[in-house]
Amino acid sequence: MALAVVIFLLVVGSIIFHFASPWWFTDIATDWGSIDFTINITFWVTGFVFVACNVFLAYCIWKFRQRDGHKAVYEPENAGLEAKLSIFTTVGVVAMLAPGLFVWASFVTPPENALEYEVLGQQWQWQFRYPGADGILGTADTGFVSETNPFGINPEDPNGMDDVVVNDPNMHLAVNQPVKALLRSNDVLHNYTVPQFRVKMDLVPGLVSYLWFDPTQEGTYDIMCEELCGIGHFVMRGSVTVEPQADYDAWIAAQPTFADTQALAAPNVAAGQAQYAACAACHGQNGEGNPMLNAPKIAGQQAWYIERQLNHFKQGARGGEGDTNGAQMTAFANMLTTDEAVRNIAAYIATFPDTPAQTTIAGDIANGYDIYDRNCAACHLDNGAGIWYTDAPKLAGMSDWYFVTQISNFRAGIRGNHPADAYGEQMVQMATAMGDLEEINDVAAYINTLR
Repeated sequence: MALAVVIFLLVVGSIIFHFASPWWFTDIATDWGSIDFTINITFWVTGFVFVACNVFLAYCIWKFRQRDGHKAVYEPENAGLEAKLSIFTTVGVVAMLAPGLFVWASFVTPPENALEYEVLGQQWQWQFRYPGADGILGTADTGFVSETNPFGINPEDPNGMDDVVVNDPNMHLAVNQPVKALLRSNDVLHNYTVPQFRVKMDLVPGLVSYLWFDPTQEGTYDIMCEELCGIGHFVMRGSVTVEPQADYDAWIAAQPTFADTQALAAPNVAAGQAQYAACAACHGQNGEGNPMLNAPKIAGQQAWYIERQLNHFKQGARGGEGDTNGAQMTAFANMLTTDEAVRNIAAYIATFPDTPAQTTIAGDIANGYDIYDRNCAACHLDNGAGIWYTDAPKLAGMSDWYFVTQISNFRAGIRGNHPADAYGEQMVQMATAMGDLEEINDVAAYINTLR
């Protein structure tokens, strides 16, 4: 009897939770209301079966409970009941599947006026490519991927030269313009998902999958990866801004083409040397750094990373509230008034001899190895050399005290929370792998062994 009551209360509680729960669909921002309709049908059919079966079970436990003078009746077959249950089950399955088949037929048939764009996923970031003036996306392959060609666009394909490349996790779309997203992965399985768009699809290495939708609501929405793709899966975030056509046109016009990225002139190292004079007072003539002036070693750091950080100081993504030393760098970074100047000074710094910085941090190396191996090595590599592919700077041989300071800044929210610092945002999450200052010191001590 008690079991029957428990089952009945479970059914009542489930119904109440379903309708009172704050966790439900996000507001839809495309014309895929049919997907919501199909999911709601599934809820109603499965919900009805759940209630009916459990209420019937509770009834049977109560009705046919053991009582003196009552004897169970064995009835091995009941053709009428079996026929009714088969018909009832068939109707329920058809009710669930038939709408989905119609929606799927629409899902795999994008409209002819859909604008194609490409989504490129890799550990752990998003990049996007749009057709240029010719309206055709050039061919691409992972065999062409390099630091200067992260999209792997075929340089011999003339259709790809005017492709608009967005090497940034934030994309834009025009409202009420149907689009077809071509999905490509550079490494492992990923999944392109915007909850408000209701459609999702896997990115499979070696294949080009697709989905389509018609964005109907202006706004900025999160892009997520819903395929477990490695340790950084949970921080593989991006955004899509749906805006009026005029705003979209202005944004797309401001993005570089593939030809633009391939035509960049080589940096002027001599000009970078002249610009570096202002930096040498703190960072040293050979970029060796000076802890007394809170200036880290920069010799040996990758040029692309130095460029990014200088631009972050210029944009205000670094050096904000709480970052006193970063605020000092902002003034110096703003002396580099052009992108060419930033590239020139980064190229000059790359010529410095890479002598490991002096060790200043001690800690539990074994514990530091354990933390580093489980959390940091996937991006910064086992030897701490860093790599452009995951946007991870070099750690080995760099200033250990600066590492401790920056990890502490990420944990405190001083660094990494600016909208322009997408990769810093990832580090805010990853820095929590180190529970306190002692563990940060342990990791720094281990990195000091990677010389």
